[in-house]
Amino acid sequence: MPLLSDCGNCFGLCCVALPFARSADFALDKEAGRPCPNLQADFRCGVHQDLRQRGFSGCTVFECFGAGQKISQVTFQGQDWRTAPETARPMFDAFAVMRQLHELLWYLTEAVALPPSGASTGSTGAAGAALPAALRDELRAALEKTERLTLGTAEELAGLDVPAHRGEVNTLLLRVSELVRAKVPGRKKDRRGADLMGARLTGADLKGANLRGAYLIAADLRGADLRSADMIGADLRDADLRGADLTGSIFLTQAQVNAARGDATTRLPRGLRRPAHW
Repeated sequence: MPLLSDCGNCFGLCCVALPFARSADFALDKEAGRPCPNLQADFRCGVHQDLRQRGFSGCTVFECFGAGQKISQVTFQGQDWRTAPETARPMFDAFAVMRQLHELLWYLTEAVALPPSGASTGSTGAAGAALPAALRDELRAALEKTERLTLGTAEELAGLDVPAHRGEVNTLLLRVSELVRAKVPGRKKDRRGADLMGARLTGADLKGANLRGAYLIAADLRGADLRSADMIGADLRDADLRGADLTGSIFLTQAQVNAARGDATTRLPRGLRRPAHW
């Protein structure tokens, strides 16, 4: 099952299970478990083509990593919360867990796809990294374990210790990050968790930088070199990525890209889509 949202095979879970507050991202308040008034009977959005114009830009940047269709079609085998109201609460609770597991699958799948030690690699980007066999085996095992967890029942999903599993996976991803960034010549910037909101970083050399969890909200990253940078958890809301080079950056997700601003000159890693609003 793909690790990107497929709304046509989902029961509108993000539109009902999740809460949102009236803000620049949402035009109204909505409690968790209450359907958005724009959600139609067929689980499609009635204002999908005009979300930004109607004040729902937050909807356009959300990405469930395929958790919505997994819950809808696999966990609940096509039984929806409207025709079977008793499934609503367990379905919504399971969706919150599944989204986290699918996000981990995204990271692990990317890490496993890196070439093994001894392979011929390029000189720039994550493709320049080579993972030792032992680490690749650990990543594969973690990937298989996470996939098995996603196949649990709604009750099993709700009972998972997700923080503990995330911690195990994160330890492996940190090792991958260190190997990837070590291939970049020169001193790498460590801005993990840094407050870079609104920062002027036009043309900045951030090759191989550690930007894990950095607050890059509304940062000016026009023309910045972000190749081989670790982007896991970086907040890119309204960051200006016009002309920026993110090829080879690691652990960047579609949700992060959706939240940023870019254009035709923004270079993205393979597998990520250029958002329609760019």
